[in-house]
Amino acid sequence: MAKQDKDLMDSSAKIKLGKSDMIIRGFAYTFVTLYALCCIIPFIIIISTSFTAESVINASGVQFLPKEFTLKAYQMVLKGGTIFQSYGLTILMTATGTFVGLSIISMTGYALQRQDFFFRNVISFYVYFTSLFSAGLAPYYLLMTQTYKLKDNYLAVWLPLLMSPWLIILMKNFVKAIPHEITESGKIDGAGDFRIFLSLILPMLKPALATIGLFLALGYWNEWYQSSLFLSSKVDVKPLQYMLYEVVNKTDALKNSVAGQYVTLTDIPTVSVKMANAVLATGPVVLVYPFVQKYFVKGITVGAVKG
Repeated sequence: MAKQDKDLMDSSAKIKLGKSDMIIRGFAYTFVTLYALCCIIPFIIIISTSFTAESVINASGVQFLPKEFTLKAYQMVLKGGTIFQSYGLTILMTATGTFVGLSIISMTGYALQRQDFFFRNVISFYVYFTSLFSAGLAPYYLLMTQTYKLKDNYLAVWLPLLMSPWLIILMKNFVKAIPHEITESGKIDGAGDFRIFLSLILPMLKPALATIGLFLALGYWNEWYQSSLFLSSKVDVKPLQYMLYEVVNKTDALKNSVAGQYVTLTDIPTVSVKMANAVLATGPVVLVYPFVQKYFVKGITVGAVKG
């Protein structure tokens, strides 16, 4: 199979392009290059601004390259070392939540697509129905704090992000592309349902696992809203995004407070702190994304077409 693909690529490479094809390809490459620059230039400006002195930002605005290089914003964010504890907590929640969420979502999607599962349509409707209606914030808060007793508990942040109706439906559409005969062949060989899922179905779901795993990981990594609801000041270590959110708020409060009147306002980094937070928060995601990009693009295409 690999040899056939290689021969096909070699034969396609030998095809001569006409003048019109060359022009269209040139326009396409130019457009993609300009679009890529439009995407990467703002991120470069964010990095540059995070290393720029606040006085320069107030006087000249953001710059493509820092005129006055400083690490003051990063020193303020990293002060005390709490950010490293928040990093550790967020990485732990992201890793465990993604693994457990993928396990539950993949098994649920597979079960709801089994033709011999009698209640698959009823449960599928129930999953879909929950995505249409919500009880609201007040009942949700009372449920988590009064019924489940999860106030100031990391489970209050970890559990709600574990799965979502949309991800279950997406996984169900992925599994729909796998012929039911594969499950039947496993049964003929004497394999149980769990063995069939692990040995036959799961290896064929790599694009789906990469796609949904990326959604889950980004959800955990960017989470701050649940933390603001259920984690109070009694909790020493908070998730990364919420901790950075508090740093920005404290910096703005210091600049606007009475104590801030005794300090030169341009000496208090506010814009550069926000940019430093953006760099610290997005850096790991940018490094991880290229490794799952090919699975993500393939998976999201298959999931969209098979609906």
